[in-house]
Amino acid sequence: MDPNEAVIEAEVDLNQAALQQDHARRQEYVYKKAKDVRASSSGSEDADEEADEDSPLLIRQGDDDAMKPQWEEDHSHLPWYKRPSIWWVLAPFFLMMLAFGGVITPKINLILDLVCRQYITERRSLEPGFIMAPVDFGGADNNQCRIPEVQSRVSIFMLWGSLIAGMLSAVTSPKLGALSDRYGRKRILVFTSFGTIASEVITIVAATYPETFPVWILLVGFALDGLTGSFIVAMAIANSYATDCTPPNKRNVAFGYFHACLFTGIAVGPIIAGEIVKMTGKIVVVFYILLAVHVFFMLFISLAVPESLSKDRQLLAREKHATKKAAKAPASDWIESMRSLNLLEPLKILWPKGPGTSPALRWNLIVLAAVDTILFGVAMGSMTVVIIYTNYEFGWRTFESARFMSIVNSCRVFCLIGVLPIATRLIRGKANKSEKNTGTDLFDLSVIRIAVFFDTLGYLGYALARKDSYFILSGAIAAVGGIGSPTLQSALTKHVPADQTGQLLGATGLLHALARVVAPTVFNAIYSATVGKFTQTVFVCLAATFGMAFLISWFIRPHIYFDDDAVEDAASGIEISATPK
Repeated sequence: MDPNEAVIEAEVDLNQAALQQDHARRQEYVYKKAKDVRASSSGSEDADEEADEDSPLLIRQGDDDAMKPQWEEDHSHLPWYKRPSIWWVLAPFFLMMLAFGGVITPKINLILDLVCRQYITERRSLEPGFIMAPVDFGGADNNQCRIPEVQSRVSIFMLWGSLIAGMLSAVTSPKLGALSDRYGRKRILVFTSFGTIASEVITIVAATYPETFPVWILLVGFALDGLTGSFIVAMAIANSYATDCTPPNKRNVAFGYFHACLFTGIAVGPIIAGEIVKMTGKIVVVFYILLAVHVFFMLFISLAVPESLSKDRQLLAREKHATKKAAKAPASDWIESMRSLNLLEPLKILWPKGPGTSPALRWNLIVLAAVDTILFGVAMGSMTVVIIYTNYEFGWRTFESARFMSIVNSCRVFCLIGVLPIATRLIRGKANKSEKNTGTDLFDLSVIRIAVFFDTLGYLGYALARKDSYFILSGAIAAVGGIGSPTLQSALTKHVPADQTGQLLGATGLLHALARVVAPTVFNAIYSATVGKFTQTVFVCLAATFGMAFLISWFIRPHIYFDDDAVEDAASGIEISATPK
């Protein structure tokens, strides 16, 4: 037999074995549930004997407890303090996002001080007669360091930091997402905190001993943060946790709460950090507080938060992973291993094959992921451009920029925790915990298209605004588009089995990490090439990108989802003894 045919045949056999195990496990579960229902209804001591091998496996329609979906059934018997819920995660996640937002400005200022010190030292060693006005590194504004030479070095350093963290995060995000399907969400959330804590420790050392600290060591902190996934993985795993314990028709609201935490942290965190520096006069105090927040997050998640994935679901995911791994032909040598190394392999989940899938399912996943990546990439690519542009066009300084960011993010948070939940409740009604997944519905599609339309309108307003008040109004209009990202993430989870949620969101994390690297580079390059000529070119390009996403969104088809019944039918075709003995 040809070796390739042998590999294919072995893979088919292993897939059939996996289907057989899954089918047997499902029928065993249904059998036990039917047995329990009949036992509770009869109340007799002989109830166990009544549910024998000849008893029907189908459960009566009136047995509501037996009809619960698996994600609800896994935890329905547990007390409230052991039952997973997004409310367990929201509070610590909000604190972590405050820390994430609060560290941005102090860390940039610290890097500015360190680079300025290095520049002065180098100039003095090269030019013995070099004299520079005394610089106050104790938290002052340090206008002496705001010269083109230092600014250029800081820009290059931040670029290297973003590249290192972004590329490493692109490698680790899908792997950590897939691991969360097999070993639980809590472990991965805790793991992401280790990199952030290590990075904060390095930053504290730098802020404590700035005179002797080599600035390049901060790049190690960026690397550690990227290796553990950074905030991208934290968001993905938090959304996976919400998926495990939220009905499909309410996931967009749950995801919206996490996005609201992110935007609130970006808006409020810098203000809190600035006040702390102003009161204490020491920037290092901010980093100590942020370190304490991350340690608290890690301890609270590990000790207090219930795991959202049951042991059975974790074991099932591990078995499927082992089956797929065994089906692959082993590499003959290290050269073959290097050839088989494909960093984009996690994206295969966006093109699933086998029982339960369809061309429409694959098409929806690709289109949804494309729109989601465009929205994230434009958001990341426009952050610095907006600040630089408003400084050039309107003369905005720190106060005006902070006011603008506060207004825009407040509007975005209002839409996420006010408009989206209310609209979802009015249109979909109360959460139905027994409702089955039916894919993306018309409400999801309407929210996505409205969000992208407002994003397009807002960025077009940026290009046309010639007064700062109109620019702020455009920002508030674009903020309505904030409801699009959580709805897109929710829609994506409705297209895959529950045991692949982490893997799917890890793959989107890979796309986000790549967008985090590519988008800022492209849009900053456009701004650099057109500033002073037609400075608004970058916003025209951003609006056109959103317009393209709006057009693509019309190719999403409603009510497309992974068909569990097709998997059951495929498994039923295998001769097995499904009735437990």
